[in-house]
Amino acid sequence: MTDSVTALVLIASFLLVMAALHFFKTLDGDLLHAWRTPLVAGFVAGVVLRLAPVAGWHELATGVLVAAAVLYVRLNGRESEPVDGMLLGAVTGAAAVLPLLLRGRDGCLAVAECVAAGAVAGYGVTFAAFHVADRSKQFVIDAITFAAAIGIAFAPRAIARTGVSARDVALIAVVAVPLLVLAAVFNQWPEIRAELRHEASLGFIDDADVRRTAHPLLRLGGGGWSDRRAHREFVRVANEIALRKRQQRNRSEEMARLYQLEIIKLRMRIRDMSRIDRIARSGHEEEQPSDTMARSK
Repeated sequence: MTDSVTALVLIASFLLVMAALHFFKTLDGDLLHAWRTPLVAGFVAGVVLRLAPVAGWHELATGVLVAAAVLYVRLNGRESEPVDGMLLGAVTGAAAVLPLLLRGRDGCLAVAECVAAGAVAGYGVTFAAFHVADRSKQFVIDAITFAAAIGIAFAPRAIARTGVSARDVALIAVVAVPLLVLAAVFNQWPEIRAELRHEASLGFIDDADVRRTAHPLLRLGGGGWSDRRAHREFVRVANEIALRKRQQRNRSEEMARLYQLEIIKLRMRIRDMSRIDRIARSGHEEEQPSDTMARSK
């Protein structure tokens, strides 16, 4: 295969894996809604990079434009956490590759540069918004993130100059980023479990639902609920509560009150969902003996 075809295959495979990771992380199947802005912003960045006269400054331009596209995605998307930012940033970088493949050369290196820069930028700008309340400090972290994205954009060509093939460099990038996202999801498990245990102590969810709602693998199942889809919605709402509680910390008093109002609404929602499921399960259990008696007659 030519370099451009190899790059296209790698990008297609990468996006499929990231789509699976997106569902694994969020249990949200509406991929078009979640990825619309990253795909458009990344593609526009790629078009600008393809048409702009950046000869000799390609890596610098890649880092700046991809990071700018990722920052745009963060500012125009819903509030999220760093691992979500890394995922969406990598998708933004992957979309930026597509116009660059029209050059007919350096396709694999473009894959590595854009995907890596997007992932780094996505994590950095979302970390700033998630953990830092002060705007000036957020600006400093964003500036550091841009510098990191530029630095990582230089890495693929530097590695290739050591004798590693461009295809292998691209393969390293498209494998490493999903593995990092997956590791970050499992790393969050103790934090989410601790937040949900607090919710259980307040009586908003059942103790039995804590582990199977927080654990990245157990939450994929039905969780003992009568309706699997209802359980997935319950998991999404419960994880939203855990996210908002972590975002509430280190915020101003006014912002903390706004987060608290949202948390209260979400608590009422999961409490009602739990109550409805208990009623559905108790009704199902009551029907089973009567069915058995009817068959015996």
